[in-house]
Amino acid sequence: MDLAQIKTYLASSDSQERMKAITELRNFDTEVAVPLLIDTKDDQEFLVRSFVAMGLGKKQNADSFAALLEMIKFDRDPNVRAEAANSLSFFGVVSAPHLTLMFDRDDHWLVRRSILAALAELKCLEELFEVCLIGIEGEDQSVKESSINCLGILAGTSKQNLAVAKLLTLMNHDSWRIRLQVAKSLGKFDTEQAQKALEQMKDDPNHRVVGAVLESLV
Repeated sequence: MDLAQIKTYLASSDSQERMKAITELRNFDTEVAVPLLIDTKDDQEFLVRSFVAMGLGKKQNADSFAALLEMIKFDRDPNVRAEAANSLSFFGVVSAPHLTLMFDRDDHWLVRRSILAALAELKCLEELFEVCLIGIEGEDQSVKESSINCLGILAGTSKQNLAVAKLLTLMNHDSWRIRLQVAKSLGKFDTEQAQKALEQMKDDPNHRVVGAVLESLV
């Protein structure tokens, strides 16, 4: 598809044609693609805006970075904000402070899980630990569990002792699902504290938790 056809499709009332045009922009230079993607970032269809976010992550310059930041902050759909967060992470560690800030400001589970995954992939230890603490204190169960799981990534790093200390505060949590994740994460740490905690958790009243403890102790 040539550039003229892409522009025609972007102006179409058919969202499928607009998405096709956005996909085709992957074949064009960043300088050509980014302005057209930015012009489409406020499309009425959330799926089109999600495609724009994906495209901006692949066509990286200062303008696409700024546009993704705007989408993360202001887009009304959490699917788009999550996609924008993921695309922002493609810029590397420079995105970490922005993702951390948005994790604190945006409590939607989809956005938060996207940011957790992105920071884990980037191996940004300070930011990952920070968002894990925020996620654990939040309301959403899936974010809590993902945050506890991500603490296990910090095994063998400069954040190891802090991560273990946080996990120890959760080993007697009311929710067996939380205790299950704690057992799995503690198994990643080769420390005396972690091993002692797992030994204590062998007596957990939930058999699923005990199973996870035994696996972690192998």
